[in-house]
Amino acid sequence: MLKSSSSAAPEPVARVGRRPSTSRADLEQHALRLFAERGFDEVTVEDIAASAGIGRRTFFRYYRSKNDAVWGDFQGELQRMREVLAGYPRETPMMDALREAIVDFNRLDAAQVPWHRLRMRLILEVPALQAHSTLMYAEWRAVVAEFAADRLRLAPDALLPQVIAYSCLGAAVAAYEQWLRQDGSDLAGFLNEALRSLGPGFGPA
Repeated sequence: MLKSSSSAAPEPVARVGRRPSTSRADLEQHALRLFAERGFDEVTVEDIAASAGIGRRTFFRYYRSKNDAVWGDFQGELQRMREVLAGYPRETPMMDALREAIVDFNRLDAAQVPWHRLRMRLILEVPALQAHSTLMYAEWRAVVAEFAADRLRLAPDALLPQVIAYSCLGAAVAAYEQWLRQDGSDLAGFLNEALRSLGPGFGPA
């Protein structure tokens, strides 16, 4: 999916003085920290840029808006998921390939977990992000629908590829909500369970 916070916000990134440059991931962490401290609506692009020690123009080299900063390198991750799906042999059952690729898309290193919990709370709970999230979900579903359409020899906008894409997204969101409710739980386990439940419905007749 989709690559809300634990009880304590992540520790801020240590910084001494004004840095001449930053990175996309670094800027994302500054944004998430500020959103956790002040609330999404109260933070401006200027606030994020100042926290990172960069100018407003530099911020826009990385992200089009503060909404995009919440999602991190979503486009890069979507492209990676396309490539993972394309690498599956055709004999791999469609729903097995989708389940494995979606779990891989959402796999986290331990250091990423607090930041990702914060990110997902923002995405799922902040009203100001809902319209933007709808656009991002549509791009995620398009990747799933393209893969399903190729396997089924249908157009990506045909009914069945779209049903599969919407179902996978719904299963992933449900898994994320369970994960956010239970500190220390296993996101991959929830995703595996939710997506595996779809397999019989979309498997070969």
